[in-house]
Amino acid sequence: MNRDLTRFLGFGFVGYLAWYVLYQYFLKDQTQLDEYLIHSLVVSSEAVLRLLGFALYEVTSPDLRWQIGIADSVGLLQVGAPCDGLVLFALFAVFIAAFPGPKRRKLWFIPLGILLIHLANLLRVVSLVIIQYNRPQSLKFNHDYTWTVLIYGFIFWLWYMWAVRLSQASSHSENEEFS
Repeated sequence: MNRDLTRFLGFGFVGYLAWYVLYQYFLKDQTQLDEYLIHSLVVSSEAVLRLLGFALYEVTSPDLRWQIGIADSVGLLQVGAPCDGLVLFALFAVFIAAFPGPKRRKLWFIPLGILLIHLANLLRVVSLVIIQYNRPQSLKFNHDYTWTVLIYGFIFWLWYMWAVRLSQASSHSENEEFS
């Protein structure tokens, strides 16, 4: 294997392992990061659904929100930690950091990619709520397959854009890489 591929695989593995340990032993139990992300998705999705003219179930809770639904639908959609996108943000960031390329570009591309993934996830939640309202029998398929393919395809496209277009250095001073 060439040196860049070995470095990429090694950095990617160690980066993901570090993320996993940090998440499992600190972020997950010691913070409410997942809960805040879920709450953000629910509140943002409600705003989009209201803009689209839907009346929503009024869910009041003293805690952070994790349920959403259109009034008169079969029930509320529950957004859980596996669906909040946090792991996808980490995988995306580790992949870009591990791949050769200019540091300056990584410093703007990683946050932009995470924002775009979050917006795609917001679109996913909105569409799943609408699917639950219109065709509840299709919810499981669209959740498990349609949106999984779309979200991972979108992330792959972002990675592809990085690898093919943005990772190439435009100047020598910009070509410093994360090690």
